Amino acid sequence: MPDIEVDRRGEVEWIRLNRPERMNAYDADMAKSLIAAVENAADAGVIVLTGTGKAFCAGGYLANLSDPDPLELRNMFYGSLKVYESLRTSPRPVIAVVNGAAAGGGNELVVACDMAIAADNATFGQTGVKVGSAPVLGGTNFLAMSVGEKRAKEIAFMCRRYPAAEALKMGLINAVVPADQLENEATNWANELLRMSPRYLEIAKISSNVWWNQCRDNYLSGLGMLVQAIGSHDMVEGASAFMEKRRPQFEGRAPEL
Repeated sequence: MPDIEVDRRGEVEWIRLNRPERMNAYDADMAKSLIAAVENAADAGVIVLTGTGKAFCAGGYLANLSDPDPLELRNMFYGSLKVYESLRTSPRPVIAVVNGAAAGGGNELVVACDMAIAADNATFGQTGVKVGSAPVLGGTNFLAMSVGEKRAKEIAFMCRRYPAAEALKMGLINAVVPADQLENEATNWANELLRMSPRYLEIAKISSNVWWNQCRDNYLSGLGMLVQAIGSHDMVEGASAFMEKRRPQFEGRAPEL
């Protein structure tokens, strides 16, 4: 079963994350496949990114954090930045079609896309500081451009889940539709974009990256800190607790009674 499925529908390239058994969480190899799919879609008119099954994307594969291999994790962390940058630098508009949970790096994936349409049963939120990581590739920086600094910090620090209707109200996404209408609505948006000038859409898109580009040094410094924390108690404990469905015992916290 391929990690990424690609389906060209006319001038629209549908890219589907295809690891439903782990909520489409990605590892370094899957990240490379996604980058290749986005780059190969440069001749399409519009790119649509969605997920298989009940989730859009649950971010990085947390099993890697509970028993960390430093080189493997370094590749996954920096691979995540390359994924998001492939979306931002693609000449084509990228629409996130959020069919379910967008959590952690999956939420940052939505942030990185140009536009987002969600099913009414989709949810959004960061997971990092709850499971031994931090959302340094959008959640702690660029997300504030969409929802404001105070709300972005709430999302990054509190690790709450937000239903699609609330995500729309915050400005995180563009539209919410019933789940059974999601693909039709995405097709409608894509067809509307296809009526525009490809040349000037590309100019508008690349020009709109001004704030994303301004955050790039922050992404890199955040990644550097994450890499230095590989194997830390809080990383291993947070990921292990998540996989075991229990409350983590982080350093500096009193034991749970």
